[in-house]
Amino acid sequence: MTTDSSVKQGYMYATLAFLMWGLAPIYFKSIEQVDALEILVHRVIWSVVFIFIVISLRNNWDKVRKVLSNTKLLMMLVVTALLLGFNWGLFIWAVNNGYMLDASLGYYINPLLNVFLGMLFLSEKLRLGQKIAVLLASTGVVIQLITFGSFPYIALSLACSFAIYGLLRKKMAVESLPGIFIESLILLPLALGYWFFLAPSATSNMFDNTLSLNALLIAAGIVTTLPLLSFTAAAKRLPYSTLGFFQYIGPSLMFILAVMFYGEEFDIERVITFAFIWGALLLFSLDSLRASKIKKSPVPQN
Repeated sequence: MTTDSSVKQGYMYATLAFLMWGLAPIYFKSIEQVDALEILVHRVIWSVVFIFIVISLRNNWDKVRKVLSNTKLLMMLVVTALLLGFNWGLFIWAVNNGYMLDASLGYYINPLLNVFLGMLFLSEKLRLGQKIAVLLASTGVVIQLITFGSFPYIALSLACSFAIYGLLRKKMAVESLPGIFIESLILLPLALGYWFFLAPSATSNMFDNTLSLNALLIAAGIVTTLPLLSFTAAAKRLPYSTLGFFQYIGPSLMFILAVMFYGEEFDIERVITFAFIWGALLLFSLDSLRASKIKKSPVPQN
């Protein structure tokens, strides 16, 4: 059972996580000359190094060993690690190839998908307003498909992979730090294999890079780990449907960056789809506020 103190901590962690995620495109744009898969390799490698240091400082190795000795948990972490790696890689590619608006749309859809998954797998009941919001968002995607003959693959792939990741992590008895460390370790052989055995690129040999570029590549571990630690800490303290409310922060910052700073085109196709998603999120927010007020209002005494 969550206490008021735990819920407040959850709010703080959720806000920090989505602020950092929303501003992450600035970082990835600063190294867009590096191939997306290569950036993903650095995210994995330096995340392992960074989390290794944090776990050592906090003396949490007993928790890591406990998870490693549980075969069932380890197999589930393999699944979450692959979901995480896919999400990381697609996000980097989208940002550095002019699809930041699609990434933004994906993370706008994410809260509604969280609510839907919470209903299906966590027995979180959906109110009428939430059901209509999910239906409205789905309608926007269907209209884009029928009217414009296109499907928001990038947006839905990002939304689905991260929503399922969050759901699985919420159901697992694994603390955020050991969990992310083991997920990164699972991805490490794939990252090292790509780095050492695939054809070299202009930036793959760090001895040939500038000091500033290497510093940015190493910083991928911090940029990756801090928001993820905050997110998993928040997911343990908040209902999954409540956590979804904070996810407006990230995509809103991405949207502003894409349109105002990086010149992505906000065409009619995107206007219509975004309008339905924003309408769904507005309805969802109003419904959540109304439910919160009803819950807090005093019960009349006889």
